[in-house]
Amino acid sequence: MNALRQAKQEAAASLLDGATLPEAGGWSRAAREDALARLRAMGLPSKRDEYWKFTDPGTLTAREAPKAVTFDHGEPPVFDAIDRLKIVFVDGVFDAEASDDLSLEGIEIARLAETGSADIHWAGDVYGRLEARGQSPVERPLAALNTALAHDGVLIRVSKTPSRPVSLIYHHKDDSSDAMLHHVVKLEKGASFTLLENGPAAARFNKCLEVDVADGAAFHHVRAQGRDHERRAITHMFARLGEESTFKSFTLTVNGKLTRNECIIELTGDNAVAHVAGAALGDGDFVHDDTVFITHDAEDCESRQVFKKVLRNGATGVFQGKILVQPDAQRTDGYQKSQSLLLDGDSQFLAKPELEIYADDVACSHGSTSGAIDEEALFYLRARGIPEGTATDFLTLAFLAEAVEEIEDETLAEEIRGRLEGWLARRRG
Repeated sequence: MNALRQAKQEAAASLLDGATLPEAGGWSRAAREDALARLRAMGLPSKRDEYWKFTDPGTLTAREAPKAVTFDHGEPPVFDAIDRLKIVFVDGVFDAEASDDLSLEGIEIARLAETGSADIHWAGDVYGRLEARGQSPVERPLAALNTALAHDGVLIRVSKTPSRPVSLIYHHKDDSSDAMLHHVVKLEKGASFTLLENGPAAARFNKCLEVDVADGAAFHHVRAQGRDHERRAITHMFARLGEESTFKSFTLTVNGKLTRNECIIELTGDNAVAHVAGAALGDGDFVHDDTVFITHDAEDCESRQVFKKVLRNGATGVFQGKILVQPDAQRTDGYQKSQSLLLDGDSQFLAKPELEIYADDVACSHGSTSGAIDEEALFYLRARGIPEGTATDFLTLAFLAEAVEEIEDETLAEEIRGRLEGWLARRRG
């Protein structure tokens, strides 16, 4: 055993000292025990790991969560005008009074905390299974930690397309809260479902979302991560796509001390489509990391990654994206783009785009760029009487537009555009 591996394992053992699995028995027990064993074998992540060299995981793995003062931005909640079924968590604890009744035609919703002790549950076919598959070829110890120890989350089975989306709302009220949630979504054949998420969640947040998309089903996901300046978050999204299925996810991130979003997708059925996109705006002591791994393991599939980051006052953006095309995944169409707009000379963008292709009939590409505001375009707008700050905002929104366009529902896309405009206007003011 090398010294790094041993140090990581010792760190995991120290973190887990005194920890117990949430349930004494039940359908989730085996998955939790397997995850715990994986974590002990892998150890906690280190900045010396290849996929952590740009982002220091120290505050995500510390025994105690660093304090984060709550932030009241005075705006209406995101998605507030959308007709949706609301499920609310406060510092990781379910808030029954603020939540709607968990009943909606076409879907079944349960809580992990209430079902974990049952002997049998449909989520047993998904919980921890996709996370375990996503541990190779890249280890993801904090996802294993979540599978093992998460006390709560929602379990959603979609048999028919519901009339409205489900919205997970995360409130942060305790400066030292350390929250962990694990969600499972299973779409049956031909169903379509939209999941919304918003809010800062906690001082430190570890979340896992596993999504199993059956043949012909469609999953749409739009997330707005909370604006608390000092919050820290590590999120994982694991997805498995069947034949002719669709997976589309968009994330808006504004502020936060440290945010790392990992997305691991397997296209296992022919003619599946996976689109993952994000827009991040960082100001000051801000680190935002998107790490994506998409595996094509079927024919005639399409994947698309579009990530845009706007950084200033020393903010740091990270993108690590990989497309893996297996030998039998002929006629794969894989596209990857990561770009940053640096509004000053103190910010930085660190990118690691990757293609690993073993099939011979593919169309795959990637591109990554980093630059400043186009001075000619800025001059053109100013010459027509537009103030410099407003002109800079126009160009910034134009830069982010390609990522926002990945949202299929135009009402949701307009909501995100409005939030971006508001953030930029406040910074200018």
